[in-house]
Amino acid sequence: MRYNKLVIDKPFHFESGGRINHLDLVYYTSDRDYRPGDTVVWVCHALTGNANPEDWWPQLVGKDKFFDPDKYFIVCVSMLCSPYGETGPASVNPATGRPYLFDFPMTTVRDIVNAEILVRKHLGIERIDLMLGPSIGGFQALEWVIMEPKVVRNVVFLATATRVTPFMTAFNESQRMALEADPSFRAAKDLSGGRAGLACARSIALISYRTYAGYNMTQAEPEEDTLFADRAASYQRYQGEKLLRRDFDAYSYWYLTYALDSMNVGRGRGGVEAALSRIQARCMMISIDSDVLFPPSHGRATVAALKDAAYREISSAFGHDGFLVENDQLMDILRPLLEK
Repeated sequence: MRYNKLVIDKPFHFESGGRINHLDLVYYTSDRDYRPGDTVVWVCHALTGNANPEDWWPQLVGKDKFFDPDKYFIVCVSMLCSPYGETGPASVNPATGRPYLFDFPMTTVRDIVNAEILVRKHLGIERIDLMLGPSIGGFQALEWVIMEPKVVRNVVFLATATRVTPFMTAFNESQRMALEADPSFRAAKDLSGGRAGLACARSIALISYRTYAGYNMTQAEPEEDTLFADRAASYQRYQGEKLLRRDFDAYSYWYLTYALDSMNVGRGRGGVEAALSRIQARCMMISIDSDVLFPPSHGRATVAALKDAAYREISSAFGHDGFLVENDQLMDILRPLLEK
């Protein structure tokens, strides 16, 4: 996959009312230029992912793999507010010479998709043959096929929903509280603030991504006579530190949790069902049977409200993170769609 950056020197307006005058958009494509007639596969990444799906979906994306960038023209754009080179709170504010931090406009899923549409137009892609995205990537895919109903032919919504639920917002707010509890989060003038809070926030999030059964399978104490259980505790600390080592900053994370909370395809469109009625793409909703964030009941209800949609379900002991684990099941579901 090839790294690219699109620089736009004109105003970009946010749904919340803010505006910036310079936009950097980082994206990866197959290692060649787009050619009209290419089969285009557009991947929308998850919350702490990046624009290179070979990094976070290596079992599915790569040379001679299920999504082969030599066979398909694959595109993935890094979300606004992610910390990997695109514009967001970690970017330098030209007015101050320092990172925006809390001066960046509040960002919604629709803002993220509007930025990605700029990349599509820049590449000259008029039709996307298959779009898919897990989690907040699915949020993007849902918004996109409503915003540009004639552009996407087939779309796969994976472990996602048409709007954020109170249960998910409760987890998001708990993570923001962890960030705010770190005194350095508000006090810092650069990206060094809030690191301890971010590690804690990541630990909270991980619990929502997994399950009772999954933790018991993988984090059981090795010794029967252990005085104080620590294996799961050590795992939580490791996951928090792992995110810090990936150069994720607390401010990008804070903004992205609010982007999650913005998700509601029905806002300003007469409700969810009215918004879904605009979709012209052939749709597939894939739920995970143990996912507490996006339970199968929501996936089935979404399919019932769509005109041309199929429902599939993955079985996993690992909850929401099953989309990163159950690759064989996922490929079995997607293969007939891709072969068409």
